[in-house]
Amino acid sequence: MTETRGATVAEPAAGGAAEIPRLGISGVGRDFHTKHGVTHAVSGIDLTIPRGEFVALIGRSGCGKTTVLRMLGGLLPPTAGTIEVDGKSLWRDGRVDSSAVTKLGVVFQEANLFPWFSILDNIALPLKLRGVGKKQRRRRATELAELVGLTGFERSYPRELSGGMRQRAAIARALSTEPDLLLMDEPFGALDALTRERMNLELQRIVQETTSTVVFVTHDIPEAVFLADRVVQMTPRPGRINTILPVDFPKPRDVELETTPKFNEIVRALRRELDEED
Repeated sequence: MTETRGATVAEPAAGGAAEIPRLGISGVGRDFHTKHGVTHAVSGIDLTIPRGEFVALIGRSGCGKTTVLRMLGGLLPPTAGTIEVDGKSLWRDGRVDSSAVTKLGVVFQEANLFPWFSILDNIALPLKLRGVGKKQRRRRATELAELVGLTGFERSYPRELSGGMRQRAAIARALSTEPDLLLMDEPFGALDALTRERMNLELQRIVQETTSTVVFVTHDIPEAVFLADRVVQMTPRPGRINTILPVDFPKPRDVELETTPKFNEIVRALRRELDEED
């Protein structure tokens, strides 16, 4: 098990030319100004994520994981550093580049579906907002409903579905525009243990069938190790990257992996890192 501290760089492509990473984060920080002064929430984040990688962010509450994800998602401007998607700056002078945002899909802990829309219409909404024709967007939404296991529930309303099924719909909605980069903030945090386990398997399958690169925020260390190619552990305020651990288990992974000595060795190593912060 190899451990890396600090920034990572993309491996050179064949012939010596470095491939442009899907996501490049350099010196990124975020300060919040309040009546009590300045809060340094995140500082000096350096991370390079190549195409197709699944990266999990972990750390104690308040370490800045969600702040980082909001900056990556074009929802919150950094006060320092640069964020690039496919080599193009996401933020310019505090304003988000709309062409870069089109490459992103975001899933939050709450599904945030519109209750008056059917599941199919919720999935198709981003396409409708982009002016895609009704026939085309309904066809795409139907394909995605099948991908996430919601065939037969397209005409249902969010209130008629379980929490896990609503999250499937939220994932399908985020995938509707075929994002290059999928950002997920504790998407299964509110689910019971068995549903969460099923959703982890489902997410793994969905990611394998798409081309999205994933940044996944979670408090759950075993979940991070099960899903990710690399686990990035952040320290408390100001949030910084402390440890990056590669997870080289072959994919697809099944739940039996969590009973293996190597899996538990990685989980214990990450827990020790968190314990050392106390």
